[in-house]
Amino acid sequence: MAGGLQDDDVSENHEINVTPFIDVMLVLLIIFMVAAPLSTVDVPVELPVSSAAPAKKPDKALYVTLQADRSLSVGNDPVLWAGLGPALDAQTNSDRNRRLFLRADKAVPYGELMRLMDALRAAGYLKVALVGLEGAPVAGAPNTLPPGGTPAAQSPEPALLSSPPAASPQP
Repeated sequence: MAGGLQDDDVSENHEINVTPFIDVMLVLLIIFMVAAPLSTVDVPVELPVSSAAPAKKPDKALYVTLQADRSLSVGNDPVLWAGLGPALDAQTNSDRNRRLFLRADKAVPYGELMRLMDALRAAGYLKVALVGLEGAPVAGAPNTLPPGGTPAAQSPEPALLSSPPAASPQP
């Protein structure tokens, strides 16, 4: 055959070219390395340690931070006490059902923390979660619920949460 292709001229290539795949993976790695530091909260606060089991972190958490000098921040933006409600409305698009995560320095007095929680309630934000550092369980610290599910299920008085029994040594 004068103008046709012969079987020897065309052969199938069964090799996988991984170079474009590696290029895409390196670009994605660089993107995530640049984006990861931008997604953290940069307001420095010394959080207290908790022995409670950590809860699942939401995708887009909004942090309200009370620093040791009693200054407030919503996300990374400093806010005056009087401007807390409007700042929250701007961050949440006035969604009062959105959960707020309250971070407070361990040097902040309890009264100031309650003042902030009252300000959040007055602004209409009732879903507030407290943020703390994960730590090792403290010996004798309450960390489990009684069999009824809640401490109040057993008696009308406040009940102490029981800790799991210690394993006895084998003889």
